[in-house]
Amino acid sequence: MIYLLEDDDSIRKLVVYALKSQGYEAEGYDRPSAFREALHKRTPELILLDIMLPEEDGISVLKKLKARSETAQIPVIMLTAKGTEYERVEGLDAGADDYIVKPFGMMELMARVRAVLRRIGKEPSASEYRIGELMISPDRHEVTKAGKPVPLTYKEFALLSLLAENRNRVMTRSCLMDRVWDLGNEPENRTLDVHIRSLRLKLGDNGEYIETVRGVGYRLKDGGR
Repeated sequence: MIYLLEDDDSIRKLVVYALKSQGYEAEGYDRPSAFREALHKRTPELILLDIMLPEEDGISVLKKLKARSETAQIPVIMLTAKGTEYERVEGLDAGADDYIVKPFGMMELMARVRAVLRRIGKEPSASEYRIGELMISPDRHEVTKAGKPVPLTYKEFALLSLLAENRNRVMTRSCLMDRVWDLGNEPENRTLDVHIRSLRLKLGDNGEYIETVRGVGYRLKDGGR
């Protein structure tokens, strides 16, 4: 789990969405009081922390985190518009593990997140995808829904994994048929539709994330909340 404390709604939503799309659990909070309430319920593996916040500044929040034995070891990446050398040193001296100056790109942020999680041994497999309550792990050839295994056939699993790998992108019928069945030039073949129906049934209410794009193919929606 990754917690983000950021009072800018647009940045908070974008970062949480980006983290979830990469397979991480993530929650965002707009003020320190809500963030601390969440900390009492669950300890995250990483905290992304803004400096300019309502109620109190991020450096103060960071110092309090490092002063408590329960949270002292949680790595923290500072996200802030304050980019002078003095301010960066202040954040790092207070215990931050990294410091990213706004505006920043999502690719850079994800790379920094992966780097910090690798250092503490918490980086998940790159080929593990979280879609709603689903966790799809091609490496382990496993799909779980809310932690419970979902039994799939070999082709159903291959189809779902391919959709997950390309989540939020429309996959044409011919591409799916070619990649899963080596039958890309048989557009009238109903095998794909049969397997999509079966997948939706087995995934239950999470089956709604598999979206039909009429006349084109299928897309697995992200499912981020």
